[in-house]
Amino acid sequence: MFVPNILTLCDTEQQAKWLPLCRDWKMIGCYAQTELGHGSNIRALETTATFLKESDGGDVGGSWIINSPTLTSTKFWPGTLGKTANHCMLIAQLIDGQGKSRGIHNFLVPLRSMEDHTLLPGVETGDIGPKIGYNNMDNGYATFDHVKIPRRNMAMRFAMVDEDGNYKKVSGGGSDGGGSSDAASKVAYITMMQVRAYIIHSSNEALAMACTIAIRYSTIRRQGYNADDADTKRKNNAPNEFQVLDYRQQQYRLLPLLAASYAIFFTGKHVLARLKDIEHQLVSGARSITKTVVGDIHATTSALKSYATTFTADGIEDCRKACGGHGFLVCSGLVELSETYLQSCTVEGDNQMLPQQVIKILLKLVAAVQSGDEAALKEYEVTDMNYLVEPLKALMQNGSDVPTQSTFAFPSDTSSKDFMDVPTLLKAFQHRSACLLLDVAMQLQSSMGTSTAQQAWNDALLAMARASRAHASYLLLRDFDNGLRDEQQKGSPSCLGPKELNVLSQCLTLLALYWMDQFLEDFLQIGCLSSSNIPQLRQALLDIMPELRPSAVGLCDARDFPDFRLKSALGRYDGNVYPAIMKAAKQDPLNTVGYDESLKKLIVGGVGEYHGPTAGLSGTISRL
Repeated sequence: MFVPNILTLCDTEQQAKWLPLCRDWKMIGCYAQTELGHGSNIRALETTATFLKESDGGDVGGSWIINSPTLTSTKFWPGTLGKTANHCMLIAQLIDGQGKSRGIHNFLVPLRSMEDHTLLPGVETGDIGPKIGYNNMDNGYATFDHVKIPRRNMAMRFAMVDEDGNYKKVSGGGSDGGGSSDAASKVAYITMMQVRAYIIHSSNEALAMACTIAIRYSTIRRQGYNADDADTKRKNNAPNEFQVLDYRQQQYRLLPLLAASYAIFFTGKHVLARLKDIEHQLVSGARSITKTVVGDIHATTSALKSYATTFTADGIEDCRKACGGHGFLVCSGLVELSETYLQSCTVEGDNQMLPQQVIKILLKLVAAVQSGDEAALKEYEVTDMNYLVEPLKALMQNGSDVPTQSTFAFPSDTSSKDFMDVPTLLKAFQHRSACLLLDVAMQLQSSMGTSTAQQAWNDALLAMARASRAHASYLLLRDFDNGLRDEQQKGSPSCLGPKELNVLSQCLTLLALYWMDQFLEDFLQIGCLSSSNIPQLRQALLDIMPELRPSAVGLCDARDFPDFRLKSALGRYDGNVYPAIMKAAKQDPLNTVGYDESLKKLIVGGVGEYHGPTAGLSGTISRL
């Protein structure tokens, strides 16, 4: 995040000064936001940047005094802060020359000498110590004891402080000086959202790597005999054992995860492209980027980060379990992959907290629909949440005492084949999201009469989590579908031919059916499904899994993960699983030590000989 912050938040003069240093690896930076006492609640950060006039002891043109006033204001967790970085992009509370707090702003703060890497006066840093996975990264801590930096070390593209300490916003921040200052003030959040978007996109790789290991191994590993095979009955020999992946429960465990990795891939591409476009327009001073647009991408990245990383972390663990006993081995590659990925559920917004931010924004859409404000609704036409407008209108116009009952429902005679229609499945997920969102709005409204606003919000948190999950799952399925449509429209230059598109369409169908089965309660609650639909839904699942089964290994191989990245004896490209496991076992250091160091003392030395009790009961008790 260091260089992107300079590119986005710093003015032309600052970029000209700092970017060449970054390019030449003289300035090695990190992004210092999180503190010991606060993470995603950035408004509560405690580190201060206080303006000091030249006449009061500041440098020529004024200075900033960077200070860590409390223990909890210690910067904690930034990657490369521990040992590597010599500068940081610090997020601190700006206090201007009149002593007025102006909220959080970005400051470029030197940490170490660029000559010999020694810490600069007033700066204390270090590594935070071992953690679950990712131990090759020197996540660090830092405190600042009244560290003085130049006035121009404040990122000044969208806000600045003059030599007298006067604070003012720079309109638009673009080269033409135009644009919406309200939207421009959100540009720092856009930069943070980019990291969240990268986390979303990288989830597809982590999940795909786990699936590659587990699915390859499930084709090599054999278990059980074909009871209908006459040759098996006669010889009862191992070559006639089933491949584990041929069992339906193994397909149900792994194939939807593989499908989800592709869904996250397409969604990650969409979110990153959209963020890049929004950032470009903000920086150029475009007037089309409104608060609604910025809020929407914030809701999108928050919902997807929470859901995709939770699903991926759980999916990696499911892949490990699907490998049976050998999944416990470190040489499986899944142990390290799981430990390394787990941090994604917490960094850049804890997954249990992010749904609140999602719903806070989506509720504004509910209010706009309820008020019938067409001008406000027009702004939503370019947003990800626009799909909610029509079903919300239908729900509110229904006039029912229970408006969270979906206006779309599967007929009772829906066949298993009908359940494989992608547009129909997408419509069901669309209505699920609208109903659960409206359910949150109604719960908050009904609680206001008997509770405080804060208590009502607290009581609705579980419903918010369900609604955020529904929003994210619809976006993932929609983007998967849109991605395949885009590939179809590209024609012959596309890397995906008709056969590949057909297989990926099967993945999309399987994933939608799987999530409908997993969250059956949601669809039953809103009346989208009835109990009579469940057998056909599950039959559709049973029908599509064997259709996708022949393509499972190919879908893994298409991701082109080399063996040195998988680091797995189980997921080797050549399938030589068992020799690889034995090789790893024989390389274990414990195989070269043991007897002389420990057992010899017990067996030969008599250390472990029993010589009977040395004291009575009272002596034993006293020793205890």
